Amino acid sequence: MIKTLRNLFLRNWELKLLSLVLAFFLWVSLIPEEKTLSEKTLTIPLETHNLPPDMELVEKPDPTVDVTVRAPNRLINEVSAANVFVKLNLSAASLYQQEYPLNETMISLPPGASVVRISPTKVRLKLERTREAMLDIVPTVIGQAKEGYGVSKIEITPSRVPVKGPESKVREKDKISTSPINISELTSSAEFEADLILPKPELRLASPRTRVRVKIFIEEIRPSGKPEPKKK
Repeated sequence: MIKTLRNLFLRNWELKLLSLVLAFFLWVSLIPEEKTLSEKTLTIPLETHNLPPDMELVEKPDPTVDVTVRAPNRLINEVSAANVFVKLNLSAASLYQQEYPLNETMISLPPGASVVRISPTKVRLKLERTREAMLDIVPTVIGQAKEGYGVSKIEITPSRVPVKGPESKVREKDKISTSPINISELTSSAEFEADLILPKPELRLASPRTRVRVKIFIEEIRPSGKPEPKKK
């Protein structure tokens, strides 16, 4: 019996192998394209959303995540970093939590695609409470008034503005400076609009104001080196 079966399989084995190969390729060619799947790995930006308004992100997570995606062959070339997004929702974030898991529910994909794996599966970040403070503004004056003239007074309006930032970065002793104001051509008092320059990159203005008025008072200098008194 065994000999008969062996003869059956070995007789004309070349033709039988060729038939098997042809049958396989025929089967593959008849499979609908949407049933054949391919995978690709994308490196995409990690976006953070819904940070609580009273918190600051002081240590950001890794900026990118590797996502392996599976999709039908007819769609796989359309799946790219332009239409795959990873969004970390921080609405329930805590000051005491520093590790946040990543899973497939956070990934937005084109229809027909699915997530195979994510790397890393968690990210680290650090939050601090938001602090607000009023900081003084100091003018940045460059150049010197023309010979025979000097600066008698400088007025800034407003003289202080509110700023916000992480509580570890907000210090009331810090000063906000203005963009440079050149007085080298002045022979009389003048008023300027100047931009505000914050002392630390982690800070931001807490009001819509981004510029201030700076008035430079110029007076003639007497031979003694003091400005001439104003005439009544």
